[in-house]
Amino acid sequence: MKGKLLGGAFLAISSVLAACGGGGYSYGYVSYGPPPPVAVGVVGVAPGPGYIWISGYHVWQGGRYVWVPGRWERPPRPAARWVAPQWRQEGRGWRFHEGHWR
Repeated sequence: MKGKLLGGAFLAISSVLAACGGGGYSYGYVSYGPPPPVAVGVVGVAPGPGYIWISGYHVWQGGRYVWVPGRWERPPRPAARWVAPQWRQEGRGWRFHEGHWR
């Protein structure tokens, strides 16, 4: 019982931290199973010059993985590089590291 309470408290605190952001370096989403494979689809044509494609990814929401579709985006400044989001196995679970501009 104590382990379930601690796990629930950790997940709640992690969700709050994830919602707060942090310059795009949020590490708060935690799951207890590996993420599903990345969905494959058609990218299409950029809406204009200078746009880059940000691939879709899974987030942990409501106790399950939810797919966030890809999108076209303009870099915030010249020479900015997109660092893709990723899931990393940490201990017995998986932690989400948000994508961000570098």
